[in-house]
Amino acid sequence: MKMLSPEVVKLVAKRFWVLSEPARLTILNVLLAGERTVTDLVAETGLSQANVSRHLQVLRLSGFVDRRKEGLFSHYRVADPSVSQLCEIMCERLQEQAEEHRVKLSEL
Repeated sequence: MKMLSPEVVKLVAKRFWVLSEPARLTILNVLLAGERTVTDLVAETGLSQANVSRHLQVLRLSGFVDRRKEGLFSHYRVADPSVSQLCEIMCERLQEQAEEHRVKLSEL
């Protein structure tokens, strides 16, 4: 891996900061299954409409999601395909670590 410039390091840190919020991860997880409206996201995540809207704004400004207007409704979808890859990498690794931890506990 080549050395990153300080500017790129700051950009990477900002992207990870966006992903550090559980509510935003929950919204992204739902959106990975396909396009949703705010109403859909409220129903599927259990978050309030104000909370969903606020987090969608952060995700949109950060380039993680896109918005499409249709009449009175805005439809959101994952804009960056690397989000899916990143989630897969992290989820698989965390699953492996959880399994390793279970095995160690069972050996005690």
